[in-house]
Amino acid sequence: MNTPATVATSPPAAVGNQTGEDATKLGGRRAALLISTLLLGVLSFQLNASMVTPALPQIAASFGQGPDSAAPVQSMFFLAGAIAGPVIGRWSDFIGRRNALLLVLGIMGAGTILCIAAPTLPLLIAGRFLQGVSSAVFALAYIVLSENLQARVFGTSVGIIAAINGGVGGADGYVGGLMAETLGFRSIFVVVLVLTAIAAACIIKTVPSGRPQGVRGAMDWWGAGSLSVFLVFITYFVSGGSAAGWTAPSTLALLAGTIASFAAFWMIEKKRNHPLIAVRHLRSRQVWPVIATTVLTLAGIFAIINFTVVLLSQDIHHGFGLSASLSALLFLTPAALIGVFAAPLAGWLADRRGWIKTLRAGTGLSLACAIAAATFSDDQIAVLIAIAALGIFYNGLFLTAINGLSVLLSPKEAPAALPGINGASFGIGASLGVVLVAPFAAQATSAGYATALWISVAITAAAFLVSLFVAAPKGEKL
Repeated sequence: MNTPATVATSPPAAVGNQTGEDATKLGGRRAALLISTLLLGVLSFQLNASMVTPALPQIAASFGQGPDSAAPVQSMFFLAGAIAGPVIGRWSDFIGRRNALLLVLGIMGAGTILCIAAPTLPLLIAGRFLQGVSSAVFALAYIVLSENLQARVFGTSVGIIAAINGGVGGADGYVGGLMAETLGFRSIFVVVLVLTAIAAACIIKTVPSGRPQGVRGAMDWWGAGSLSVFLVFITYFVSGGSAAGWTAPSTLALLAGTIASFAAFWMIEKKRNHPLIAVRHLRSRQVWPVIATTVLTLAGIFAIINFTVVLLSQDIHHGFGLSASLSALLFLTPAALIGVFAAPLAGWLADRRGWIKTLRAGTGLSLACAIAAATFSDDQIAVLIAIAALGIFYNGLFLTAINGLSVLLSPKEAPAALPGINGASFGIGASLGVVLVAPFAAQATSAGYATALWISVAITAAAFLVSLFVAAPKGEKL
């Protein structure tokens, strides 16, 4: 593998067009090697998330605990990811992308070893927290692609990476369950550790080294710390509101902490010479609509696919009465599998027709699918078709476009800021959506499922409206 001698420092200046800057960027075989290397990195994270899920009951039982005790195994993993994305993403502006990727994989490797050897559940949960840092690899991968690939292949490469967001065509969860049943849950972590080591070796050989040019100043650790506190508070506020109720004293205390920590972050950023992300950017159409669109779309669509329809399809009295495995095969696997092929095509389309058009098409057509699922919630075939179509419009068009735009619209002086913050928004949106529909879907009635689906429709409609405010990347005409 060859290491490029130069490192590009900004996203493609003209979307979909050949630029003079492209002469110093990668194409052909070298581009394919870089994409493949980054794909290994994001797979290390994704398999950590998806393969462990079916093994959660066995993990709890192996330590003599009930199923509920396994919840932190996943929640701490995703909490660490929400924090690591913005912090390590921005830090990579100063220490270099390759160093940041190796740092992330090193922390994940240490966490994986701890999970393999953990004699107690608390130690395993600590290992999962360290593993969750690997979530930052997605944002870092998108930035590396924008800085090193020719504009004509940038969109397709973003689609390839985005395709892994939904898992490996649904097969990873099945394989994880099979491994847990036959070899024990620790075998999953062994596979992840081997993949992490391979990814790190490839990154050393393939990803350019050195600090990106044009980035001045030093890491804003005060901003990073205050943002991390805010993310912790908002995560626990969302989960606490679902468990204890929105008016419970503990929930109100978490709400107060959320507001106070965000206010502290805002004030800190106003006073820093080189902030994590400048307040003026947070107020601009380049930033806040991207974040809001991500949160709202995840809140609407994720809740439909991964919560409401799962309960509906397995309800023997007011749903479709399917087994858990058949429900996953019919309603989860098709969308994930379609997304694997649709996302790269969506990136190719975004390069040629425009990122904003692709985003709005993805959000609008996802809304149409949500409306169809809500309107015909008592028809198994109609719901199946609507969910499968989300593999094209949500897993394909939306996820590719929003991730590409987070790179293209990030401030020049902080190119990793928006991808990192946007990455954290995925978990916040997904959690919020489930919390909002859970009280209605949990009623296990036809009316309850329909209400939950229509709530998701309303949230997705709000996402589409907000997407209309997203600014176009430089050089793209609407």
